Amino acid sequence: MTIQITIIRIEGYGPWTLTLGSDREGVLQMLQARIYYDVQRLFSERESIVFPNRFDEYFAISNGLSMQDHIFIQKELEKLYNNLNLSMAIGNGITPFEANINAYDARRREKTLDKRTRIFGQAPSLAFSCSIYDFAQIMHIDIDGSTGVSCKLSPYEIASLVSKIHANLSQEFLKKESMTFFIGGDNFMVISNETTKQDAQKIIEIVTKGIDIKLNCGIGIGRTGRKAAEASTRALDTIRILRNEGKIQPFYEIECL
Repeated sequence: MTIQITIIRIEGYGPWTLTLGSDREGVLQMLQARIYYDVQRLFSERESIVFPNRFDEYFAISNGLSMQDHIFIQKELEKLYNNLNLSMAIGNGITPFEANINAYDARRREKTLDKRTRIFGQAPSLAFSCSIYDFAQIMHIDIDGSTGVSCKLSPYEIASLVSKIHANLSQEFLKKESMTFFIGGDNFMVISNETTKQDAQKIIEIVTKGIDIKLNCGIGIGRTGRKAAEASTRALDTIRILRNEGKIQPFYEIECL
């Protein structure tokens, strides 16, 4: 089974920001927050989930979305942000990283699926045969007992620690062709098709070695990105419930197929 990834990008964003003058940063931060909200809203309404990547680019798990769905979302974004040049690249693969590479390659080679809306893809079948994109796995990871950590460190030190953990998780999961995203607080989500529970256990052991931090990992499997995210969060909530009952189980898996 494969996973479908759609990469939404603001083309020429860097040069465009220079036209706003030097006193632009506050405006750009507000704009980026609005774009992320609208991209997440439009994909979420169609059972997908979006992760920000550098805020001029977004990764959506778009299992089940047709070419028509992508065109509709793109047109809605164009209405909202008609001064920006937005594009999409759709890729699929056995692993999330492979899907990412295929989407990137389609954009780089200008393999256009819909020229007017600037949607790229490997082949037309990628956009129309959506029934094969029926599997997504997400790992929802958080710091166990982060309240205790916050009592020992200042807010900025906590942020620095979380950034370090994110970087290490990203590096180790990438070796398994999985992709890690920071989603706020002390939480991370990993698009992890083809990465097993045992793989995750080894990775977390590596990441937490030598530091007084423990990580919990809820694993969710679903037909769509949103269902997989829901299942992974439910699995993480189950870990917390079990902990409150005195049962320590840092890994838990739920399928929502």
